[in-house]
Amino acid sequence: MCVLFTSLNLYCEVHHIRMDSKYASVGVGNNLKSNGLKRKHAVENIKVKKIKLSNDNVNKTNNVKVETNGHDNIKESKVVKETVQDLQEARRQLPVYMVRNRLLEEIKKNDTMILIGETGSGKTTQIPQLIHEQRLEGAGTIAVTQPRRVAAITIAMRVAAEMNTDIGSIVGYSVRFEDVTSPRTKVKYLTDGMLLREAILDPLLKKYSIIVLDEAHERTVSTDVLFGIVKLAQKERADKKLNPLKIIIMSATMDVDTFRKYFHNCPVIYLEGRTFPVTIYHSKMKQDDYQYAAVCTIFQLHATTPANHDFLVFLTGQEEIETVMYNIKQIAKEATGPPIRVCPLYAGLPAAKQLQVWREAPPGTRKIILATNIAEASVTIPRIKCVIDTGVVKERTWSGGTGAERLAVRAGSQAAGWQRAGRAGRTQPGAAYRLFTADDFRSRPLHQTPEILRCPLASTLLLLIAAGAEPSTFPLIDTPPPDSVKASLTLLKELGAIDSEVNPKLTVIGKKMSTFPIEPKYSKVLLSAPEYNCLDEMLSLIAVLSSENVFHTPMHKREEAIKVKQKFLSPLGDHITLLNVFKAFCKAPLKKQWCKENYLNHKNLTYACEVRQQLLAICHKLNLTVSSCGQAYDQVLKCLLCGLFTNCAWQRGGAAGGAGVAGRYVTAAGAAAALHPASALHAARPAPPVLLYTELLSTSRTYMLTVSAIQPQWLHQVAPEYARRCRANR
Repeated sequence: MCVLFTSLNLYCEVHHIRMDSKYASVGVGNNLKSNGLKRKHAVENIKVKKIKLSNDNVNKTNNVKVETNGHDNIKESKVVKETVQDLQEARRQLPVYMVRNRLLEEIKKNDTMILIGETGSGKTTQIPQLIHEQRLEGAGTIAVTQPRRVAAITIAMRVAAEMNTDIGSIVGYSVRFEDVTSPRTKVKYLTDGMLLREAILDPLLKKYSIIVLDEAHERTVSTDVLFGIVKLAQKERADKKLNPLKIIIMSATMDVDTFRKYFHNCPVIYLEGRTFPVTIYHSKMKQDDYQYAAVCTIFQLHATTPANHDFLVFLTGQEEIETVMYNIKQIAKEATGPPIRVCPLYAGLPAAKQLQVWREAPPGTRKIILATNIAEASVTIPRIKCVIDTGVVKERTWSGGTGAERLAVRAGSQAAGWQRAGRAGRTQPGAAYRLFTADDFRSRPLHQTPEILRCPLASTLLLLIAAGAEPSTFPLIDTPPPDSVKASLTLLKELGAIDSEVNPKLTVIGKKMSTFPIEPKYSKVLLSAPEYNCLDEMLSLIAVLSSENVFHTPMHKREEAIKVKQKFLSPLGDHITLLNVFKAFCKAPLKKQWCKENYLNHKNLTYACEVRQQLLAICHKLNLTVSSCGQAYDQVLKCLLCGLFTNCAWQRGGAAGGAGVAGRYVTAAGAAAALHPASALHAARPAPPVLLYTELLSTSRTYMLTVSAIQPQWLHQVAPEYARRCRANR
């Protein structure tokens, strides 16, 4: 067992996560009455100090603001068995509820406002309820956006329980491939992307009278575009004397000056909560393997802390979480300490599994939650005493020159570090263990780069054009690089979605593409499928690609799992392999047992089935002919190339017909890449000269994920202009 942290020579800081604001401040601190409003006049260039550090002794708690036990944690009543009275009592303890009257006054008199409140203060669950209780929405609906589907679903369930109503009635939610609302719905939680899609049909968003943009600091592409959509809708509705639109921007932390300026110097309200002190521990040396370091830290703490101290560990994705979860369970069999319950939490996890995070553990049992950055701000988890922060996030970037995407594990920002540390101080004093050095933390950027500056924009631009907006004049907080916009418009033009890169308008194909809630490249694949007589296969394949990894390879049965996988493998590559898996899954009578026997992920395959049904319904509306190509899998790969032509790689030295270097490839962007060891083609000899991949993963080296072998001439047949450009780049 490695020891990362010791009590000697320990680098530690005690800090209080609180904000000192010169803006309006609503709070329940010692100097404020519970319904009081403290107004501080704004001056030019006002800054909000997000973190105040103290280097006082660890045991010294003087002048520490203590937060009310925030129950903005999403518990379904049938899981936790809370009565309506319990729920109402929990509401009354929240900082938001204590100052509800003054908050409602601010909401009534301001068409636009920014509300900053610490996670756990209750802003996400309570403010929509308070608005509805006063019927401020009138005949319209309250929309509350979330960056992630898990947050939209679980928060909606919590609010429905607090309002003593069925989910889908007064309170509902809408996420990709799942709409649980009704004509009666007045409080609607939905993902940013879903509200963006609604704007295509109704750019003025007339069904909504109040729109709450939550978790604004995350700065996803959809969030940034939504800012512009609602800003324009509010102005146009006012100009046309239509029902006015109120906008509330909420976050736990953000670059306030930038947002305030963007929304015409609107008022900023800070909700003062109370928080317990969190002790920060940094690793004394750099950790090369953060997964291993996380497991070591877990068991070092497990042996020395009481059982009622739950742990929250931040990792980057489902595969990492499942690997670490297996390792914990194996080590726990022989480790000292109380019993352990391990709970995963990531975006693709089914709702029933997500709720286990909030289920009370048996007495004397420690709960260890392994989560992605979804647990930073979107939801609040109770009883967390120790946070273990690996300090990394999985981030998408792309090459504007070729459209090639790259998925890389990178160091997180300082803001993310503080958000993660704050998870430990919700109900009692806590500790955060950072698996990186203090110098490393200080060298990190204050905030993560907004997605719109580093991610593909084709999908966003397609939705903007479909909503009638002009991409070149659309108001954004941060203007994306001109090269990225140009490259995205070029891609849409080559996909056949728009008629021109200057003043673009949707083509007939583009209008059809915009109806699919998937990436334009995948919607083009589906629209091209009837031509290749393989829509039946492409619906299945796109559904699986829209899900998480369907293969399950437990560490202790790795050889057996690899052996079982052989029955599905196709010599053509991973795409046909996935198709074989999905077809077999659909035919299996006892699906859960079949998945267990074949080392496949039942929940991800079930999700893929649901996605397929939704995509099939859209295809029927577009009168697309559903047919099968049978075993003619070349047709499937040619069709796939119609949308993924930017994702080709050529064997090094093999571009001119030479033998090439086995396993070593160069992408259209000129970057070196290798086949992932898990690929069906990894051991293929001779290595295929040209590959089509779904995405690139960059860790210590760059790997192509989900690849298939294609014929060199196919690219020239499907996308001749792009093929010529790639040849010039290579």
